[in-house]
Amino acid sequence: MGRTFPLSGLLRLRELQESKAAGELAAANKALRGGITAIKNVQEAAGAGEEYPVDAATMLAVAASRASTSGMLLELNALVETLNETAQSAGFEHQRARAGVKALEKLADRHTTALRLEDLGREQALLDDLGSARPRGRNA
Repeated sequence: MGRTFPLSGLLRLRELQESKAAGELAAANKALRGGITAIKNVQEAAGAGEEYPVDAATMLAVAASRASTSGMLLELNALVETLNETAQSAGFEHQRARAGVKALEKLADRHTTALRLEDLGREQALLDDLGSARPRGRNA
């Protein structure tokens, strides 16, 4: 058996893929949080408007502003829904990549254990040979 894990290159590749997937997941979650924050900010800004318009022009401006805000909220909600789907997809991809790394890590652990058992077997055989050899010329 070789002393190095034969799939070590593949393990490194899978670890890089898992790291990339983790980065994409973090970016997707950050974008999602940003979208949710934008919705909250627009909602707070819409609620902080003038309560009693002074004249008709101001009333029309407030109505137009609220209609624009309503449209903006619809767009932001659609964006957040898309960002949420992207984050979920990135989460699944990260889980898949992590599972691939875990499987190869288990194989690497088994390889290390097999090498250690092989080494221990050789050491035990050497100790058995040394223990069974009796010094000549002495009476025990």
